[in-house]
Amino acid sequence: MTIFKQTRLSNGINLFVHPTDKFKTVLVQLIFHRQLAEDDVTECSLLPAVLQRGSNSYPTRQQLAHKLEELYGSELTADVSKKGERLFVVFNLNLVHDQYLPDENELLRKAMTILKDAINNPVMEGEGFKAEYVAQEKEQHEKVIKGLINDKIAYSVERCLQEMCKDEPFGVFKYGDVEKLRQIDNKSLYSFYRNFLEVSPVDLHIIGDVEPEKVNALVEEVLQFDRGDEMSIPDTVIKTESGEVKYISEKLDVNQSKLVLGYRTGLTYADDDYFALLMYNGILGGFPHSKLFQNVREKASLAYYAYSRLEKHKGLMLISAGIEGKQYKQTLEIIEKQVEDMREGDFGQEEFNNTQIGLRNQFLVEEDSPALVINRALDGMLSRRVEDTGKLLERLAAVTREDVIRIAENVKLDTVYFLSNKGAEQA
Repeated sequence: MTIFKQTRLSNGINLFVHPTDKFKTVLVQLIFHRQLAEDDVTECSLLPAVLQRGSNSYPTRQQLAHKLEELYGSELTADVSKKGERLFVVFNLNLVHDQYLPDENELLRKAMTILKDAINNPVMEGEGFKAEYVAQEKEQHEKVIKGLINDKIAYSVERCLQEMCKDEPFGVFKYGDVEKLRQIDNKSLYSFYRNFLEVSPVDLHIIGDVEPEKVNALVEEVLQFDRGDEMSIPDTVIKTESGEVKYISEKLDVNQSKLVLGYRTGLTYADDDYFALLMYNGILGGFPHSKLFQNVREKASLAYYAYSRLEKHKGLMLISAGIEGKQYKQTLEIIEKQVEDMREGDFGQEEFNNTQIGLRNQFLVEEDSPALVINRALDGMLSRRVEDTGKLLERLAAVTREDVIRIAENVKLDTVYFLSNKGAEQA
C-alpha cells in the first residue's frame, strides 16, 4: 500500500501526499470536515454544486468545463459523504500525469489553480453568490433530497438508520432537508460559505507519481485562502445498548417490500476486534456464500436479495432484504435464526475460509484504486489506525472461529424497519 507523507501547511491545511508509480493519473481530493448536524448539513451539501458553477476566471459552467478539457480532459467534481457522525465536503480533481504528455510539465499547477479558484473565487452578485446559480442549484438539490424515495433499497436503509439513530447526529440525512433548503438564499449561503472556509478542518490528499517536496512547495504557493481558528469536531458516540427493539412500518407504492434490521455491535474500525466483526459480517451476509444469501434467498426463496453490511465508524450492522410483503414474518424469523446461529458458532470451516479469502481480496483490490487508497487513509486517521495492507492482512489472518463467536454475543438488534405496498395487508 502507498505510504503517505503528512505536512501541515501554513494556513492550517493538512497535506497528505501518496507517492506511487502505480497510476498514470494524479488524483487530488480536498476534504472539508464538519460535524454532522441538522443546523447546517443542508448548506454544506448545497455548497459543492454552487461552487462548481464557475469562478471569477471561468464564470460559467461551460467555460470551466472547456478549460478543464484543455488540460487533457481533467475532471473536477464535488459531493458530500459521511463517516460516523462526521460530514465531508469533498472536491475531486482527476488529471493525467504530465510525464505522459508531450511538452507539458505544469499540469498539476494549472489544475490546482483551477481548484483553488473554484473554492475561493466564486461568481458573486452584490454581497452573495450569483442568485441565478443558487436558485438553479437549490431546485436540483431539492430533487436530490426528494429523489431518495425513488431508490427504495437506499430509502429503506436510510429510514432504518434515521429511526435507529433518531436522537444521534448519525441519523441526519447527508443531503439535508427540503424545508431548510427553501430558506437559503444567495446571501445567506455566501455568509455560511465564508465561515465554512475559515473554520472547517481541511485535508488535501494527492496520490500519483509525484515528488512530495515539490508537491508541498506547489500547494503551499497555490492553495492559499483565508483561514481562521479551526472548529473542533467531537468523536462519534458509539452506543452499545439497544434497549427495547423498535418496530417501524411504512407503506408506499412499491412492487417489492423492503425489510431492514439495524444492529448495534459496539465495535468500530478503531477496535482490535473489528477484524473479527468483519469476519462475522462476511460469514453472515457479506458474500454469495454467506448464511443470509444461502438460507434466505437460495434455500427458502424468500428474498430477491439479502445481505448485511457494517457502518465501520458508528458500530452498526444492517441486514437488508427485498421480499414479498406477506412473507415478512417468515423472513424475519429466518434472518434472526442466522444471527442466533452465529452466536452458537453454527457455521462451517469452509464458510470461514471463503470469507477470509474474500476479505483478503477486498483489501488487495483497494490498492488498485487511487480513491480507495485515500479512503482507507481517511478511515485510518479517523480511527487512529493508520496501517498498511500487510498489517491489515495480518490482523485478518489472526482472527479465529472463537473470536467470531465471542463478538457475536455483542451484536444486538435495535430496529426493524419494514416498507410495504399501500394495498398490501399489514404484516
